Formats: sequence, structure tokens, C-alpha cells
Amino acid sequence: MLFLDVDGPLIPFGHVGGYAENPAVPASLVASNPLLARIDPRHGPWLSALPCDLVWATTWMSDANEVIAPLLGLPELPVMDWPDTEEEGPLHWKTRGLVGRADGRSFVWVDDEITHTDRAWVSAHHHGQALLHRVDPRHGLTPADIHAIAEWLTHLR
Repeated sequence: MLFLDVDGPLIPFGHVGGYAENPAVPASLVASNPLLARIDPRHGPWLSALPCDLVWATTWMSDANEVIAPLLGLPELPVMDWPDTEEEGPLHWKTRGLVGRADGRSFVWVDDEITHTDRAWVSAHHHGQALLHRVDPRHGLTPADIHAIAEWLTHLR
């Protein structure tokens, strides 16, 4: 299973001049959220080719299926439910929930906010294998990221 964040990995935050606008993003969506023009349509095929189940792990919640998935050509994906309260301390507020959802199964977490604290906590509390893959939010998900994830999944099998 692959837990996928949107802001940072799929919508990079780097310098605007560094991105070609995606002409497939309707002008009405760009008007409501200009960052949507940064979505790379290659992400859909790249992610679909990975040998795992994709799960939205984002504050976009079900909006990821309504807005992001169609732009990438992805089907409707399961969505993580988040607790109403946020984590206190250095542990990312998503970490416990993702480990709970994985329930001992191997997983990949793709996010731009993963820290050493999250890696250590997952290592101590998750009984399956896990790859916590931090994406540089300035660039978003790159071919090198996809390659690293695919390699890890291949060795897992």
C-alpha cells in the first residue's frame, strides 16, 4: 500500500517560473487554486504502474478524488480518515494513523514533511516493512522518486 500526500509531492511549492503550466487543468480549477496548474500529468501513469494499492493521505480528503485524481487519470482511491486532534510534539500528526491503517502490512508513505522522528517511531511501532519517502516540496515527485519507490516495492516482493 502507498499512502500519498498531495501538497508538496503532487503540487510542488518551488519557484513558479520553474514549472510549465499543465494545459489539461481547467481554467476554472486554476482560478480557484492556481497551484493546481503545477500538477504533472505524468504522475498518474507513474503511480498507476507501481505494484501497490494507492491511498490518499492528505488534508484534501475526498476532494483528492474529485479534483486531483481526474487530472492524473487515476481512479477513485481510498482516503485516509484523520483524527480530529493533531499530534503534539515532533511526531507528524499523520504517522500514528498511517501505521494503524497499515495494520502490520508493508507500506510506503510519500510526503514532504517526513522527519527522522517519524522514521524512528514507525521503526519502533510498525511490525511490517515501511518506506517513508520524503519528497522535496520545491520539486514535487520526480522520476528518481518513483524509481526509488519502485525498487523498494520490487525488493519487497
